[in-house]
Amino acid sequence: MGNRKNGALLLSSIAISNLGEWVYFIALNLIVLELTQSPFAVSILYILSPIANIIISFWAGSWIDRLNQKRMMVFLDIFRGGCVLLLAFSSSLLVIYVVSFFIYMANAVFTPTSMVYMTKMVPETNRQRFNALKNFVQSCGFLLGPSIAGVLFMIGTPEMAIKINAFALFSSATLLFFLPTMVRQREVIEKVSFHVIKKDWVRIYHFTKSAKFLTVIYLLFSGVTLLMSAIDSLEAAFSTSVLGLSNSEYGFLVSIAGLGIVLGAILNTIFSKNLRLGHLMSGGAIFTAVGYIIYATSHQFTAAAIGFFLLTFAFSFANTGFLTFIQEEIPNEIMGRFISIFNVFESIGIILLTIIFGIGAQLISLQFTVIIGSIILLGISLGILYNVLKTRNNQMGINLKER
Repeated sequence: MGNRKNGALLLSSIAISNLGEWVYFIALNLIVLELTQSPFAVSILYILSPIANIIISFWAGSWIDRLNQKRMMVFLDIFRGGCVLLLAFSSSLLVIYVVSFFIYMANAVFTPTSMVYMTKMVPETNRQRFNALKNFVQSCGFLLGPSIAGVLFMIGTPEMAIKINAFALFSSATLLFFLPTMVRQREVIEKVSFHVIKKDWVRIYHFTKSAKFLTVIYLLFSGVTLLMSAIDSLEAAFSTSVLGLSNSEYGFLVSIAGLGIVLGAILNTIFSKNLRLGHLMSGGAIFTAVGYIIYATSHQFTAAAIGFFLLTFAFSFANTGFLTFIQEEIPNEIMGRFISIFNVFESIGIILLTIIFGIGAQLISLQFTVIIGSIILLGISLGILYNVLKTRNNQMGINLKER
């Protein structure tokens, strides 16, 4: 009962903060657009996030693994709530950018911290089901968040929506406060200096060399998410320019994608005990790529909707499998450092790929760029399948020799 209560508290915290983040994300875009009347000013908000990830993730893991993760999560939620509240009363574009940058930095610390905490709190036998439930909660946020934001804009202002998001983060912090403290190592003794950070990077480097299968799968799956981010950056332009969809039709297309995530998460939760991690990761990634290819080669709404539904439905399975896989394969005492260090390279990759895809769409062809990206995504997904099958066959060979 205690485990269920704690799991419910954590999932409730995730649900509240996730809904709030969607409202904040949409409202902040509208506020900046209203202040500047410039789409470029809004796009800067998207650039700030990976830059903040690069700066903070370089050293954040050294703190995450040494400090009390529950206290960090509570503090970060309160800090983010305070920053969001400050945005609601600001009319300066510079202040909005600076405060948003601090929020993105806090997000970059919160994500690996929560991963470490969840791995400690949730028993190994329940992790796959819990991750499926977590995906379900987040997918509901994806589906409901924009709708809630729309209702709030109808009855109030974007500034009011921002204040509600601050309240949501404070509520999330309150729920986290009642969770148990999961400390399996001593509190930080040595001061986290440049020397300590360098030593941590060296330790992770040696670990990745010894855990080759984990490293290869992590890099390949990171490649999947990077390509998805780059393709998604062209999503609105592709849907309106290539498919010729109206704003309302594009909104309906996004809703279909949300439905795919929710249904995938529900089935994943129901059949969590019957699905192997390797099948979830490889099969989910492959069908995600197939969905993108259907979407990229479509010329009408119906085909695009099928592709959108398939890719989000499949990625729900792939993401659950990947989260459970890294929780099982990465030692808990270095998980924060491992995820944070890889986040540095992922953020650099997001910036570079987004720029490359943007240039490709401008100079060559928007649809051709999306198709090429989808094909590369399929190739990386097949690489995940190949490594999963190779490792499984090697393990079977070892077991036969032992017999």
